Parts: sequence; structure tokens; C-alpha cells
Amino acid sequence: MTLRLILTLLLVISTIKPGLAGDAKFGFERPHPTNSQQPLPAVSIIIDDLGEQRALGERAVALPGEITYAFLPHTSHAVHLAELAHQQNREVMIHIPMQSVGENSLGKGGLTLDMSQQNFIATLKDNLSAIPHISGINNHMGSLLTQHPGKMAWLMQTLSEEHDDLFFVDSRTTEHTVAYTIAAEFEIPRINRNVFLDNIRTEKEIGIQFKRLLTLAKRHGTAVAIGHPYPETLKFLEQMLPTLQQQGIELIKTSSLIQRKQLLETTTPDTMLAAKERHNQMGLPHTAEPRATSLIQ
Repeated sequence: MTLRLILTLLLVISTIKPGLAGDAKFGFERPHPTNSQQPLPAVSIIIDDLGEQRALGERAVALPGEITYAFLPHTSHAVHLAELAHQQNREVMIHIPMQSVGENSLGKGGLTLDMSQQNFIATLKDNLSAIPHISGINNHMGSLLTQHPGKMAWLMQTLSEEHDDLFFVDSRTTEHTVAYTIAAEFEIPRINRNVFLDNIRTEKEIGIQFKRLLTLAKRHGTAVAIGHPYPETLKFLEQMLPTLQQQGIELIKTSSLIQRKQLLETTTPDTMLAAKERHNQMGLPHTAEPRATSLIQ
């Protein structure tokens, strides 16, 4: 080997960047991942059962960040509080009472199993017109009604035909719910609740569920929690919501979370979709309903 050839080889080797020799020999460098390609894990927190208590409702609406608020129709302060939330660019939902397995009172606007289709749809439409600025709906109680495909089909058909801009959140008050599945059949934007924050109204237990929410978001990319305007819940969220960003978690509106989840699923390898579907089906029963077998994730 001549001296000139040896010098030429040394010059070529010196131009290859450390750690990229395997790529450089094919004429390209491995792209470096950027944060813009990896969105932060995101959560949505829905405060529901709003409308009966003005002071606690106003305190809830004052929570920092993109909280979503769900109002019971035909309650004393629902319209005022929904207007207040809308003025602050917060997302508004309607929290529709549905029949439960127990003898829980539904109040005005309740949807029940014994209703005719005409009465069911008329009551639903009356509910939807009772709250201004709504973007979506979720069920209040409903451990009986959400098990019945026929009634859920009436609900979703009405939404698809007359309110196709609304999304649906299955509160999952029973492990036997078919609401999410029927919403999918009617192509309603949809998502399942993953965590109830305050089934047990103590700071310790709310903290456990809040941590679980963040863990699920980091594992799956998104997670949804439902809480209530209890003093214990509001105090906890007032303290903890400002810390989410430094924990690497985004708090976004429920409609935005549904879009984020759909985006993740369309860009996720097929081998991971089965695990995400299991995640969709997991949840925890509502305190207002009889506790079914454990659905803790």
C-alpha cells in the first residue's frame, strides 16, 4: 500500500463523526429525536355533578388550567355556572341522569328503561337544550341504562342526527356498560373514564387516584379522570394542578384529549392497539352506584 493511499484513507476516516460510522458509510446520519415529535402525556379532568351548589360550583370553575365541567340539567345554578365556565374558555358538558341499578333519585330529565322511544328522545332533547355552550355529554349514574344497547342506540342516533358536534364520555358506572361501543357504531367522538378521583373523600385517597391518573397517562399517552365539587377534591386540585407541567403532564380539554387519543392510535403499531383497547375498558365504579367487582387498573 502506497503512502499516498494510506494518507487518503486516514483523511476519509477523520471526517466520520463519532458514533455514526455505521450510518455514515451509507451516506446518511441517524435523525435525532426532538420534543416536538413526542407530545407530553395528557390528562383531562372532568368535574361533574355541577349545578345545585353555587358557591362550590364557582370555586370549581375557578380551578387553574383546562378543566372540563359537566352540569346536571334543570338544576338551580347550572346555567349561571355554565356561562361562567364558557366566559373563561373552559369546556362545558351536560351530565345526563340515567337510571341506575339501585333506587337512586335521578331528578328532572332522567332517562329510564321504561320510557318509550318518543318520550326518551324528547327528554334527551329537552336536556340538551337546558345547558348552554355544551361540547359533549356524559352519564350521571346509569349503571342500568348503559347496559342496554337499544336505549344507548336511541341516545347515539339522536346525537349523530341532530348534535353531531358533541362527544360522549362513558363514565363507566358499571363494568357491563355498552355505551362506548354503541357510540363507536354511530361514529360519535368518544372516550372512557379511567379514574374516579374522589370515591373516597380524603386527601390521601384522592392523592392515590391522582397519581394513578398520571401513571396511566404516562403509560398510554392519555387518561381521563372524573371528580366532583367536594371541598376535599377542590382543595387538592387547587394545590396540585399547578404542578402538572413540571411533572411532564399536559392538562387539556376533553375534546382535545379525544383527538389526541385518536392521533396516538393512528400512529401506534398494531401490536400495541390491543393493549390500548384493554386500557379503554378499564375503570372504577362511581360512588353513587352500587360497587361492582373491582375495575381497578
